[in-house]
Amino acid sequence: MLASSVKLTNLGDVAENPDGSLTRNSAFPDVPPTEQITPGSEELSLSKDIPLNPNNKTFLRLFRPLNPPQNTKLPLIIYYHGGGFVLYSAATLVFHQTCSDMASHFPALVLSVDYRLAPEHRLPAAYEDAMESIKWVQKQVLDINGPSCEPWFKEYLDFSRCFLMGMSAGGNIAYHANLLALNIEIKPLKIIGLILNVPYFSAVTKTESEKRLSNDPVFSLAMSDKMWALSLPEDTDRDHEYCNPIVGGSLEKNKIERLPRCFFRGYGGDILVDKQKELVKMLESRGVDVVARFDEDGFHGVEIFDPEKAKALYDYVKEFVYTTV
Repeated sequence: MLASSVKLTNLGDVAENPDGSLTRNSAFPDVPPTEQITPGSEELSLSKDIPLNPNNKTFLRLFRPLNPPQNTKLPLIIYYHGGGFVLYSAATLVFHQTCSDMASHFPALVLSVDYRLAPEHRLPAAYEDAMESIKWVQKQVLDINGPSCEPWFKEYLDFSRCFLMGMSAGGNIAYHANLLALNIEIKPLKIIGLILNVPYFSAVTKTESEKRLSNDPVFSLAMSDKMWALSLPEDTDRDHEYCNPIVGGSLEKNKIERLPRCFFRGYGGDILVDKQKELVKMLESRGVDVVARFDEDGFHGVEIFDPEKAKALYDYVKEFVYTTV
């Protein structure tokens, strides 16, 4: 199934149930990990699923290049998928393919995190799962030469080069997870970069891009507002710190300056682009090293539908990863 065959209007197809849960009709199927390459397969990476928290039914999908470079340790990308906090998983076709492509293209190890979804699990549940994934990696690194370490980590991982990355809501999760990780001891793991692709932020006061592009067929303002209503804590609005990082809050206090180097990717046809640019300016004003790549041509999640845009993203991120020390 090609992503380009999906109708854009189907991306947010959900139905609310009387008990407050959702029935999700995903435009994209879930796919299993690629534990071995079959004849005729175009996969360039292997992948495996690892339980994270059985009680929460969360898991990790770990990717490695099919033919990793010899005698070279690889960086780790901890990846959080998009979907407005309410849709998709680490097994969803488009996010599986993204991680597989990145693992082979960079090359890198990519750890895709399956986190709990709202409204059944409102924020900060996804942030808690993100933190659990970071602690899981740290646990593996602490036993890097021991019997319980994940074998691909033992063989290929450079734990001094870890990056957090997310697309859309996953970018929001990566941002908040990095702030939270500043509170805890994660040595010897080192998070040296934050990669935000069309990150999902907003506020009560609408930006010009939200007004101008309110009827965007990919990600409309009504869809955005609905996803925030389903995912933010009860009795809060879009000026909550989870949604509007410009207002600040307890999560961000005295931490912004300690964030690592950051990469932003955005597009002029995305309703979120003005808020993304506001965040870039705020981070730069606080002394954070930011690399921003905004194109006028493109829309929210365009890489899912346009292979050229996907390649451009991977090239930018590869350059960022291999120039960040």
